[in-house]
Amino acid sequence: MTIRRSFISLAVAASLLGPVLAIAQAAAPAAPASTPPATQQAGFYRFSVGGVQVVALSDGTVPQDLHALLHLKPAQTDQLLARGFLANPVEASINAYLVYAGDRLVLVDTGAGAFFGPGAGGKLVASLKAVGVEPGQIQDVLITHIHTDHSGGLVDAQGERVFPNATIHVGKADVDFFLAPGNQQGVRGYDKAYFQQGTTALGPYVKSGQVRPFTGAVEIVPGIRSRPTPGHTPGHAFFVLQGKGGEAMEFIGDILHVQSVQMPRPDVTIVYDVVHHDAKAQRKQQFARLAKERRMVAAAHIPYPGVGYLRDEGKGKYAFVPVDYRYRAGE
Repeated sequence: MTIRRSFISLAVAASLLGPVLAIAQAAAPAAPASTPPATQQAGFYRFSVGGVQVVALSDGTVPQDLHALLHLKPAQTDQLLARGFLANPVEASINAYLVYAGDRLVLVDTGAGAFFGPGAGGKLVASLKAVGVEPGQIQDVLITHIHTDHSGGLVDAQGERVFPNATIHVGKADVDFFLAPGNQQGVRGYDKAYFQQGTTALGPYVKSGQVRPFTGAVEIVPGIRSRPTPGHTPGHAFFVLQGKGGEAMEFIGDILHVQSVQMPRPDVTIVYDVVHHDAKAQRKQQFARLAKERRMVAAAHIPYPGVGYLRDEGKGKYAFVPVDYRYRAGE
């Protein structure tokens, strides 16, 4: 999917002790800062899947005009958004995930990089560094599909590789579609930007021999397998992380974009879908399976950190249930 574009610190009151009677006398509080901090903290959240450590990383958020993007009447969109206490335009999270897969550091998706301009995405490297990981330490990058907000972070603003030591794993059908020289001016009304930006992002890795396309359901790295889910793009894939004790998680890419709309209405497609009919069918199929299996998912565009479960609400409707938040010493 290609999408475009505080904490107020308080002064602590000091206490003054009287020299003889030791009576506490509170000082007048200092005036609050006139300007709040300009930036949020870099986003990361650690959790475990069957003993495998995973870190949800934020690449930032971007606004979306859903009236222009969804194949749904604006009034219907607004009605669904209102049920979720939202209004158009809606802020979309761009989430990526770091997996400590045995002795390998694996990154699932890379965010948008510099493609959307200042202030819109591009925070992944800062989020990585906040957890003590440098881009050069990443050994494998798993791309759910070649849309700019998933592959754009592969390169910096100058088009240089951000992950010089990583093997890039991506569905062969996406490589064949987005990187084909004959498709660089667009295909059947699908805008040329998708192709040109995808080629810019992956091109340096193709040149250096670091791209490893895959086909079908295969083990990408130990403990992580692909699950082909074409529709949104030809090579769109989930990645299935298998932990101990039967615990598992699926990184579900762009099977949905707008939780408040597409959970209750899986039939609603978006302009980013390459084949709308297939994207809709795939969403219905995967929602039903994930809900039935009670499978934990990590979603690219559900509000950060995007980790939780799908609950079947009946009559073809679903709801997202976020995982419990944990913040303990040593965890």
